[in-house]
Amino acid sequence: MNMVETQGLCKQYGQAMRVNRLNLSVPEGAIYGFLGPNGAGKSTTLKMILGLVRPTAGEISVFGRRMNSANRLSVLKQVGSLIESPSYYGHLTGEENLRIVQTLRGVPEKNIREVLQIVRLEGQRGKLTAHYSLGMKQRLGLAAALLGFPRLLILDEPTNGLDPAGIQEMRELIGSLPGRFGMTVLVSSHLLSEIDQMADWVGIIREGELVFQDTLESLHAHSDHRLALRTADNREAARLLAQARIPCREEEGYLLLPMLEDEAAGRVSGLLAEGRVPLLRMEERQKSLEEIFLQLTGKAASL
Repeated sequence: MNMVETQGLCKQYGQAMRVNRLNLSVPEGAIYGFLGPNGAGKSTTLKMILGLVRPTAGEISVFGRRMNSANRLSVLKQVGSLIESPSYYGHLTGEENLRIVQTLRGVPEKNIREVLQIVRLEGQRGKLTAHYSLGMKQRLGLAAALLGFPRLLILDEPTNGLDPAGIQEMRELIGSLPGRFGMTVLVSSHLLSEIDQMADWVGIIREGELVFQDTLESLHAHSDHRLALRTADNREAARLLAQARIPCREEEGYLLLPMLEDEAAGRVSGLLAEGRVPLLRMEERQKSLEEIFLQLTGKAASL
């Protein structure tokens, strides 16, 4: 079952279409990375799923139930979220802030201690949140989202503003949730490297439109793995390869071939030697995920 599905989801502000006919499918038990440049429509989409923004058109289903005004509250009781930046009362301690959320959500008091342990803030529970570091505030926001141990956790840019150590800690926390608690996590980011290390499903949005949705493994498959040759005479080398029915094309001084097994690559080398064409370099080439992302989104500035 898909924990979240959207069909033809749209959001228009004035003449600007911020989200345009979006069809998301978030599988149960997945960490779904919702990826796109800043301003692509990620936060708007997540807010619509949570009922914080009214869609212009389209449908949203959560846990297989179509969201509407009648069932919204009952559905959202099983959803935890951290959108944009965490909210807190600076004059209260971390534990006191969580106690307010616990009372409002009607969950057991023992959950407070449990979520503080999960986000590794048990030693700071009596400290005023005004004195928390940015990373501690982010973890407190995650703790608040986890208080009801939801089936679905929605996180919007949870590593924003964190230092490398904080990013790694947040990534490890999020990555552990499906295995430990059976949660499905929908997490947005503009950083491909973070999603690559955290998610197993990916959706990429560009200017409000979904341009890719599949497993992370499938995204890696778009890397266009090739063998690159540089010879002393590329024209003659290309002629020899064509005679042997090995497809190739020239690009920036290299001949690009499909990726070959070691034995076949050895035959290419031997073929060039027989034709007296010196082989200067042979290397594997593969598009990085960043190149794939830029190709799909068309926005180099996003990185």
